[in-house]
Amino acid sequence: MQLHHNNTYFEQKAFPITVICDGIYFQENIGSVFRLCDAFGVKKIILSGKNLVFSERKINKTSRSTHKHLPYEIILDKEDLIQNIKKNYEQVIGIEITNNSISLHEFQFDFTKETAIIIGSEVFGISEEILPYCESTVHIPMYGKNSSMNVTHALSIVLYCLSQKF
Repeated sequence: MQLHHNNTYFEQKAFPITVICDGIYFQENIGSVFRLCDAFGVKKIILSGKNLVFSERKINKTSRSTHKHLPYEIILDKEDLIQNIKKNYEQVIGIEITNNSISLHEFQFDFTKETAIIIGSEVFGISEEILPYCESTVHIPMYGKNSSMNVTHALSIVLYCLSQKF
């Protein structure tokens, strides 16, 4: 018999992690970020980008209403976002392929620190303004010819791996 929400009893946990969405614009991806963050015990989401549109009606299908109870904040201005990052987070990790990114399998996550995980836009990744504030960048080893995956897929892999280490 397939189980449903009212008869599944997963352990609830909360982790000291905030997911920062730097320029995520596709409403389906925003909804998926909420659903993933709820599933993996993320404490808060920050949505950022000067052209950000947040349509509850459009994200509801993929968020499955998780946007109604998971805390989130919208910070449109990059400088305000940078100040927020500098003030509130002891560990800032970008999910991005860079010349010094670390494989997710090798990354040493510090579970005692207030952490921000930054994901970037669907087209350009983490912006040039925000990337320097990432203390570390992690990448997911991939074995095909393409060097990228959907931002929500990458986030799900990272959050799953981190949740298994807590």
